[in-house]
Amino acid sequence: MAKTWILDTETKGTGAHMVPLEKALKKPAPERELAVVELERPPRPTEEPVEQPAALMFKIVDIRSSRVLAEGVGARAAVDLLEGVGSVVDIRIYVWSRAAKRWRLLTLGEQKALWEFRGVERSEQGVREWASGLAQ
Repeated sequence: MAKTWILDTETKGTGAHMVPLEKALKKPAPERELAVVELERPPRPTEEPVEQPAALMFKIVDIRSSRVLAEGVGARAAVDLLEGVGSVVDIRIYVWSRAAKRWRLLTLGEQKALWEFRGVERSEQGVREWASGLAQ
């Protein structure tokens, strides 16, 4: 009796080969379906509305006399007070740090940036934008 042969392609990369039909039918077909796994993301935290930062408070000290020229004033008032000061190195400007609950001395670069607002017609918004950079 003649055997029926088929081409077996279930090899692992070695190529197909011829096998008798009876042998191919006896093998169970391998499960080729992959399980589908669905991952659930944790719920995103709800974002709380960002509240506007409070206006910064400045303290200006004359270093020649050690006298406090202003304390707890806003940015516009601080710039107005700088109009009467001769040089930026004659004063020290502090900003109130809410997190640390203390006065923080501005760097010389920050003091010079505030100094640049003096004598120039600038809007209150421009001073606030500069001051908001200090709060960060």
